[in-house]
Amino acid sequence: MDIQISSLSKTYQKGARPALDNLSLRISTGTFGLLGPNGAGKTTLIKILSTQMEPTAGEVTIDGLHINAGRGEVRQRLGYLPQHFGAYPDLTAFEFLDYMARLAHIRPGNHRKQVVEEALEAVAMTNVRDKYTGTFSGGMKRRLGIAQAILAEPEFLIVDEPTVGLDPEERIRFRKILGRLSRDRAILISTHIVGDISSTCEDIAVLNFGRLLFHGLPEDLVRHAENKTWTLNVDDAGFAKVQKDWHVVTVTPVGDDLTVRIVGDGTPPTGAEPEPPNLEDAYIYFMATDEHAPDENGNHS
Repeated sequence: MDIQISSLSKTYQKGARPALDNLSLRISTGTFGLLGPNGAGKTTLIKILSTQMEPTAGEVTIDGLHINAGRGEVRQRLGYLPQHFGAYPDLTAFEFLDYMARLAHIRPGNHRKQVVEEALEAVAMTNVRDKYTGTFSGGMKRRLGIAQAILAEPEFLIVDEPTVGLDPEERIRFRKILGRLSRDRAILISTHIVGDISSTCEDIAVLNFGRLLFHGLPEDLVRHAENKTWTLNVDDAGFAKVQKDWHVVTVTPVGDDLTVRIVGDGTPPTGAEPEPPNLEDAYIYFMATDEHAPDENGNHS
């Protein structure tokens, strides 16, 4: 699987800031992480890749096939789990997936049943196949969403904000499922949660305001925050000062004081201890130092 995104731009209104600005990426078999805050352009890119929207400029090819010229074939090769996924509450998990399989023209009946059973097994939901979807937790609904997305055995799977609202146990389970599914297909995970990327993705891209800030291996992104990450114990007054000059990653209460983890350039505050950076440190550093981000008046540098 080879998805080529070339000089892709999307502007919704003439004169407005582009939602995507000359974006070029390559996505191959495995798990690809698309990381960025709200407004970064992730949703726009997903809509273009899933053939819901056409770009203003640029092109996308999947194994050499232009998606605008071959929408029907692209959709046959594509699975999609949107951020807001809903299932019919009065259908069981099996009934819902069987209905979705019918819509995907998976026939005949015996084959369709086998496909549904395999999808349930892939997302560890065989034991709840006969339970009504209206009784499912948020995590179970997300897993059901993945099951419906893989019914037609897509070669390219797009998952939008997969773990928002999930508890830690469901989040870990969901990441493991995506890891298993990525063995023989390309999976694009779009998220603003760094943990979704750090534990599952071999290749990542960071977007901000429609522009590509970084594309490469997670460990290469982490290197950008080396010698820029520190921890420091402060009181409330010290925290207010540190917050003005540094980018705070985490804050942990310790007795009457606070332990803060910070990233940034320059000489560290007195008493700060250097720390090996992680992906979250690097991500926050990139966001905070993005030279293309608009200023307080909405203008770009």
